Parts: sequence; structure tokens; C-alpha cells
Amino acid sequence: MSAASLALPPVGAPLLSLRRVCKSYGEKRAVHNVSLEIPRGAIYGFLGPNGAGKTTTIRSIMNIILPDSGEILLAGKPLDTALRDRIGYLPEERGLYRKMKCQDQLVYLARLKGVPRAVARTRAREWLARMGLTEYAERKVDALSKGMQQKIQFAATFICEPDLVILDEVFSGLDPLNIELLRGMIVEQRERGTTILFSTHMLAEAERICDAICLIEGGEVILDGPLPRIRAEFPLHSVRVAWEGELSPPDDLPGVLHRELNEGTWRLTLAEGVDPQSLLPRLLAVGKLTLFSANRPSLNEIFLTAVLRRRQGVAA
Repeated sequence: MSAASLALPPVGAPLLSLRRVCKSYGEKRAVHNVSLEIPRGAIYGFLGPNGAGKTTTIRSIMNIILPDSGEILLAGKPLDTALRDRIGYLPEERGLYRKMKCQDQLVYLARLKGVPRAVARTRAREWLARMGLTEYAERKVDALSKGMQQKIQFAATFICEPDLVILDEVFSGLDPLNIELLRGMIVEQRERGTTILFSTHMLAEAERICDAICLIEGGEVILDGPLPRIRAEFPLHSVRVAWEGELSPPDDLPGVLHRELNEGTWRLTLAEGVDPQSLLPRLLAVGKLTLFSANRPSLNEIFLTAVLRRRQGVAA
């Protein structure tokens, strides 16, 4: 079957499916029974500590390595060589032809994915303009800064208008302005219906743009689902409080592990299982409250808690 005949599922239905994917290197189990359903039209965060199995999973999807067992499907079809032309991939290890001119580079990479030459040239000019790199179209890649090269590779990933894009540490080495630029483009591509697998260590960025996340640790999936549901599975983790007169909370509040003052507001980190409402009488006794807000944990806190729980379980 040709890639062109692939019938895409409706937005929200699974586009990429991994079913019990396993990969070992000798005695080292890199990935074990990884099963995922990545919905079409979503930004899907793929998270995990170093050595968790993220890179092995991504390379299995791209057929860079072959899994020992399991299957990988795109829109319900086995992910063969033709269907991989429907995938854009920006690996963590950057790779551009450094002596090739920027526009020629984009045209060449688009042609490899089957884009007609005239269309590829038009899209290359458009992407260079969007990246603010029009004046560099006829310059060789090695004349560009690292950040500019990153933007060229980002454009090369999307120029073939793939159905699925895998971004591996796409913001690495970029300044805040360029992070903001690429972040906006990622969200824009999602709104056009592109599915994006977003692998990163920058948890604040994942929390900002991802619709769903998967957390992998020790080669196994330990969290997977829409971000609101993931947050709801974790207990309220902290309380933000403030008083008239900029008062301070008592030192001996039961169940409070840590206190931190930030711009006139105290953040009280709670022990697991502590009900934030139980603190209210002691806090009211200090003075008139102007703020009392119980907060769900951040993605960073969820990440740390989930990984620690898993490692403690393995050790036990």
C-alpha cells in the first residue's frame, strides 16, 4: 500500500499505536511492553529520566532499530517504509549538510519525502521567511549560528507536511525568543491537525503545550493520559497563602514539609495525604488572610513523585 492511500482517523482517535513493544541489548532491558495510543491532532509529551527508554522507543518508531517484539501501527496499518514518509523527525542529534545552501537543503530534504520540486522550492521560501532567515537562503549552513541551524532543521521537519512529527529536545540550545517562536509554530501545526510526539527534559515546556503525556521509567510506562487526568490522580501538593501586613506562617504547621516566600506569597509544600483545609484554622489565627489557594502539583512534581514511587517499588 502506498502512503498516499492511508486513511487518517478522525481527530482524537489513535493515529500512532505501540502494542507491547520490547527491546533488549543483551541482558539490558531497554523497553518492556510499551503500549501507547497517541491521538491524532494532539501534542503528546514523551517524558522520562535519562536511560528510561525514550530514545529506544523513538528509534523503534523510526525503524532505526528493530524491536524484539510488539507492533507499531500508523492509522491502524503496520508502519512500513512507505508510511514513514508520513512522519517528520527532528532527532536530538542534529544533522544537516553543512556545505549546502539553506534553501537547497530544505528543497532536497522535502524531495526525499516525495514533495515535487516546484512545491518544495515554494515551501522552502515560505519556511525561511517564517523563521526570519530569508536573507540566509543562499548561504551555506555552516555560516549560520547554532540557533539558526536549529531553525533550519525545524523547518525541514515540517516542510513535507507530515501527519506525525517526532520532536526530540527541539528547544535544546535555543534562546527564549526562539523558544517562543518554535513553541508557537508547534501549537499552530497541532491546530492544523498534525500529531506531535514531543520528547523533552524541559517539563515546564511540556506542561505548557502538551495535551497528554506519557512518563516512561526503567523501560516501562508508569503514567499515560490527558494532562488534566494525570494531575487529578495526584493529591493536592501545596497551598499558597498571604496575610494583610505580610505576616509569616507558624514554623510548626502539621504536615508542612517546606515553606517558601515569593513576592509576598507563601508556598507551603504538604506531606502526602495532608488535607489543605486542616491548615486553615492555624492560618486564620495568624491574621487576616488575603489568599488561600490549594494547588495541584506541577508536572515537575508529578514526574519526581512518580519516578520515586516506581524506584521504591522496584527496590522493595
